[in-house]
Amino acid sequence: MSLIKERERREIQKKFAALSNPVKLLMFTQDFECEYCSVTRELLEELAGMSDRISVEVRDFVADAETAGKYGMDKIPATAVLGEKDYGIRFFGVPAGYEFASLLDSIVDVGRRDPKLAPELVSMLAAVDQPVHVQVMVTPT
Repeated sequence: MSLIKERERREIQKKFAALSNPVKLLMFTQDFECEYCSVTRELLEELAGMSDRISVEVRDFVADAETAGKYGMDKIPATAVLGEKDYGIRFFGVPAGYEFASLLDSIVDVGRRDPKLAPELVSMLAAVDQPVHVQVMVTPT
């Protein structure tokens, strides 16, 4: 059974038509301990099935702890949205509800390699000369 309804699937496919570059969704899971890992994997695989530019790679959180650490994954389910490089985009938990739109936008931005930022913002960001750690939490309340 599909997690994404047909009407939404058509809209997502239109959105994914903007992808000009490959996007990899790197997911870390552990089936026997993670309540939401299987639904996250299914959702990501459905999205990948909507565009030949999207792929999913699933890794075991414990068996591949070194790679998980490299990507800063410290809980599961965890998903990194990757292009030709790692842009630092991460989703922890099931990217559903409000997070689903953010996931779709992240996939499109990485696939276009152009986040559509104003030139003055790009200039300001270019001036940042030290690492910055930003976390955004999403909740419907």
